[in-house]
Amino acid sequence: MASLFSKLSAFARSPQGRRITEQVKHVARDPRNKAKAQQLLRKLRKR
Repeated sequence: MASLFSKLSAFARSPQGRRITEQVKHVARDPRNKAKAQQLLRKLRKR
């Protein structure tokens, strides 16, 4: 399992990983997407 984490952290440090991270942060700032995510979390917690 450590190798999986090290691969993920290496990807996150790569230029492509940083670009994807910024895209995710940008999408997460959108209020509509944030509301959708919170609704999904509430639905999952009910189970």
